[in-house]
Amino acid sequence: MYKKIYLEITNNCNLNCDFCIKNNRVKKYMSTNEFKIILNKIKNHTNYLYFHVLGEPLLHPNINEFINEASINFKVNLTTNGYLINKIKHNKNIRQINISLHSFDVRYNVTIENYLDNIFDAIDELKKTTYISLRFWVNNNYNQLIINKINEKYDQKINLSDIKKNIKIDNNLFLNKEKEFIWPDLNNNYYNEEGTCYGLIDHIGILVDGTVVPCCLDSKGNINLGNIYNEELINIINKPRYQNMLNNFKNNYKCELLCKKCKFL
Repeated sequence: MYKKIYLEITNNCNLNCDFCIKNNRVKKYMSTNEFKIILNKIKNHTNYLYFHVLGEPLLHPNINEFINEASINFKVNLTTNGYLINKIKHNKNIRQINISLHSFDVRYNVTIENYLDNIFDAIDELKKTTYISLRFWVNNNYNQLIINKINEKYDQKINLSDIKKNIKIDNNLFLNKEKEFIWPDLNNNYYNEEGTCYGLIDHIGILVDGTVVPCCLDSKGNINLGNIYNEELINIINKPRYQNMLNNFKNNYKCELLCKKCKFL
């Protein structure tokens, strides 16, 4: 059993954020049939499903259908930039929504007032049944202005510097701040063989084309462990590459080149 499985239902995005590693894979939306195949194959391997690797999940035309179908056997979580949150504002089958407020930028031709009013309106409905995490994971010139708007809305007096991890500001509503991370990439310069990871131990990722990867940061599918559409997950788990990675992580060693160029932990 994994604590969670990350499932990329689309690698398309409606934004072009500077902090994103960018998607160079073939753009795709997961079909309903593909989605159901995956749900069936991972059913006994986790209780928590996260619609996230790359891409904006709310772009998927069947987002509510996917949430409802997955919620039969899983607790559904998703990460969004918030621009399309109206699409799911009445869905009561979502355990948690992470909203990346650091994604806001005026270049997307939406005012900060309209962006936040739209999110606040959705939160008013969603927080009745869903945990909401408002994320500030990336330095952004608009972050403090957004905090000011949140203070006005929820009668708070919070500065961006006050947010250390999670701050509860309302029922089921939290502010979350993390240090900005560098996406692991084979072109990165830094190199470290020592270390472990939550990948394979805590979670795995499944890309939109069915590729199984060891973690949610292998956005390019560099460590291809198999394809969930063609294989059972247990067969992928038992493959030599998977087991070699897992055993080395348990011994504090990164055997894959991508992992040696990752500083997330």
